[in-house]
Amino acid sequence: MWLYALIACAAVSLTTFFAYGIDKYQAKRGKRRTPEATLLCLGFFGGAAGALLGMSLFRHKTLKLGFWIVNWLGLLCHVLLILALRFGGIGD
Repeated sequence: MWLYALIACAAVSLTTFFAYGIDKYQAKRGKRRTPEATLLCLGFFGGAAGALLGMSLFRHKTLKLGFWIVNWLGLLCHVLLILALRFGGIGD
């Protein structure tokens, strides 16, 4: 079960990384943007690693403390969930 959770987080993280990149691209061109709530939800519900990487690499949303807090809390939850599934006997 833990492996499925890890694969799911990796897939959502990849999607989130691209969402941050696309949003930065759109921001530079003055085009329609991805809502902040969408970026935050993607990060918190599985894509925190991709969100943090996207924030750093694209220099996007880095001045917004809420994005840092939500994504680091999300990453902590994801790691704890995967560790609990792997070593805690949950989902056997």
